[in-house]
Order: sequence, then structure tokens, then C-alpha cells
Amino acid sequence: MTGAVTVAAVDLGASSARVMRARVSASGLELAEVARFDNVPVTSDGALRWDAPRLFRGVLDGLRAAGPVDSIGVDSWGVDYGLCDGDGRLLENPVHYRDRRTDGVLAQVLERVPPADLYATTGLQLLPFNTIVQLVAARDTAAMAAARTLLLIPDLMTYWLTGVTGAERTNASTTQLLDVRTGAWATDLMTRVGIRPELFPALREAGSTVGGLRPALGFDRAVPVTAVGSHDTASAVVGVPAVSPRFAYVSCGTWSLAGVELDAPVLSAESRAANFTNEVGVDGTIRYLRNIMGLWLLQECVRTWREAGHAVDLPALLAQAATVAPFAAVVDANDPAFLPPGDMPARIGAACTRTGQPAPAGPAETVRCIVDSLALAHRNAVADAQRLSGRVVDVVHIVGGGARNALLCQLTADACGLPVDAGPQEATALGNVLVQARALGRAGPDLIALRALVRAGAPPRRYEPRGTSPAWAAAANRLSP
Repeated sequence: MTGAVTVAAVDLGASSARVMRARVSASGLELAEVARFDNVPVTSDGALRWDAPRLFRGVLDGLRAAGPVDSIGVDSWGVDYGLCDGDGRLLENPVHYRDRRTDGVLAQVLERVPPADLYATTGLQLLPFNTIVQLVAARDTAAMAAARTLLLIPDLMTYWLTGVTGAERTNASTTQLLDVRTGAWATDLMTRVGIRPELFPALREAGSTVGGLRPALGFDRAVPVTAVGSHDTASAVVGVPAVSPRFAYVSCGTWSLAGVELDAPVLSAESRAANFTNEVGVDGTIRYLRNIMGLWLLQECVRTWREAGHAVDLPALLAQAATVAPFAAVVDANDPAFLPPGDMPARIGAACTRTGQPAPAGPAETVRCIVDSLALAHRNAVADAQRLSGRVVDVVHIVGGGARNALLCQLTADACGLPVDAGPQEATALGNVLVQARALGRAGPDLIALRALVRAGAPPRRYEPRGTSPAWAAAANRLSP
């Protein structure tokens, strides 16, 4: 392992996207953001959609800003997809997972496939926006009738870069259409719910080379595009600076994905009842986790306040929230009422009232309610992950944008009764970069070696728990059925 390589990580988030440039060698890595652009949904044909062509233009502009690189990798959020015709043309902009077309459709899926059967095959928690639900909702549309290929968002961007179709396995595992036991598409399941198996392209592994940049894109040379952990959480977990397997993680951004890394899925009835998910990770690992609504609650509150004409300084607001008495009110962060865009402060107030608690009096109280509730959700997920998997945890790693939120990190340590190591904020981009570097022979052979590079370059900040466990247990009891 000699010399250094320079790679570009395309990291597409549900609210913003960026292109990162990294130089990786045996001695460490350097990471820099070269482009950032908004990922703004659009409404057309009565549906909330992603503007995929605009997103791709941002990707190309970012790759040009990155300059000469030795490899490119793309990651994004999961579950959403584009439909292409027989000539490879996108038939319509992909529908957003927050669109209301899936309302009530999960029940239709479960009429055809009982929950126990669905979990035994896919190992995924029941969520109303999983790809299987979206496809059943779209089953009778004109686009579906004309479609010949289905490409998840990072696979669509990779196809536009290279002209090569495929489905990277970590993201495919978020569809609820992959057999988590075999790692293959669950074609029998597709047929049972009325989805055409021939829509789904061949699966590929993180670390494999997809193809070179198409000459028509105007780059100087055919840079190889490498399949990375194309689900952003898969890349983020690669970027967790853990020193042993005894860790839990919270990949904290718009969503909080909280769980542990395992060697095999947990498909027990208890795991299904706890609504835990088994997603495929890099190197055949299993991301055993629970999806939690995450900082979306805070993001939507800030957007609502700003649209109402209020100046919002988020750091100052978090500082005010830290002085508010804890546990005045807590909410279930996964309440379905919080999923669509809208007036989040009013929804949080209504949820408090429904559970016999006082509605927050103002923005600082609302923010305190959110961070207390997220820390409580992290606590429950980490405790359940240990109980259901048998994996003992010594430390919780918070990575992603939530690592900047000192109040949330400290409260998570308090709630879990475990130290929290916060950072890196750029775990997803780092995981993307390191899988590329390893494919080029410039990083160690396993996840231990990759994580050592992360830890050396971005040491986490530690938050020690304070002795408030009984108070957290009492808060949790408020939300018990």
C-alpha cells in the first residue's frame, strides 16, 4: 500500500447534497467539501417529487469543481427510485418518500404478505414509505406500465455517470424486497404483491468497479466509478471511529438510525415486535437498527418559524433550550403525524396535549421537548438492540450532523447511561471515500483498518453520562401504551 489517491465522494442528502474531495494514503486522509447544493423537492402531477435532473446537474458541477480524481462514489438516502423505459430514459421524476400516495397502502401489502412472512424474508421494520409500499401504490400508473428498469437514487446517478445499470446491495436492502438471508432479490415476494421482478437490475457489491465516466459528459478521462455503501447510513457506519465491536451507533441527521453492527440478521418474533430492521452493511455486515424521525423535527420547526417571519439563530436557541427544565414534555419521535412537511411546532404541541402533558410555551421549550424526546428514542433503541441481539455495548457513537449538537449528545449519554463519542460529522463522506480508497489499494483490508484512519484523522469528542437514569425511565413511562 504505497502512494496516495484522490477520490470524489458524491453524498446526496434529503435536504442538501455535496461533493467531497479526499486524498487518502497509508498515513491518513484529507477531506474537503468542494460543492454543496440544495436538494429541493418539486410538486408535479399532484405528487411531491425529487428533481433528479437538477440533482444530477449539481453532481456534475461538483465533480468538475473536484478536479482530477482517481475514482468517484455515490451515496444517498434509501427507498426512493426512478423508473426508466427500454431506452434507459427516466419516465418521470422520482416520487418523494414523504408524498401522501402511500397513506394506507402498507395495510394492502400486509393483506397479501403477513407481517411475520415479510419480516422472515426481509428483516425490515414496517415503515409506510418503504419501496415495497411505494411500488404497490404506483402499481397501476402509466409510468409503471412503461417501465423496464427500476433504479434506486444512487444507482440512477451512477447509471447517468457510466451508462451501466445495477443495484448496490446496501441500498437494495432498504427496499423490503431483498432477501436478507440470501442477499438476493426476493422475487417470490415481489410476485405476491404484484411487482414485476424483471424491473430489478443485477446486484453489485460495495467496492466493485461499475464503469468509467461516459465521454459525453465532457470530462478529460474515463474516471472509474466505484460502488460504495450507497445507502448513506451504510457509508456512515463505515465511518464510525470504533475501536472494538462493542459499540452502538446513532447516525444522526434528518433521520436518526440507531443500532449495532452484527455479522448476521436477527429475525426473531421479538425483533419484529420491536420494529427493528436488518439492513445490509459493507463487507456483509448487518446494520441492526431502528429508524427514528431524527432532526427532521427540529428542521421543520425552524422552517416553520422562519416562514412566520421569526429570526431563528439555531445555536442560540439550543443554548436557551439547555436552560429549560428537562422532561416538561416528551413525545414519540416516530409519531406518524410528524412524517409529512408542515407546521411541526403545532403538531408537537398537539401530541403533548394528547398525552396529557403541557404543550411547549415557546421555541426554546419546543426545542427542549425535541432533544429530550430524541435522546429518549436513542436510549430505547440502544437498549432494545442489545437485548434483542445479545451484543453488549460499551459506548455510543453519534456521527453525522447531530454530532454538532452538544445538547443532544450529552442528553443521549445521560439517557443511555453510556459514554457518547461524537463525530465525525462527515462520517458518510468518509465511509464513501474509504471504500473507494480500499478498492484502489490505498487503505487497509477490513473495517477495523478503515475506522483506524477515521479515528486518527477526526478524534471524537466524548460526553460522559450524568446520573439521571430514573428520570429517563419516568419520562419513557409517559409514552408507554
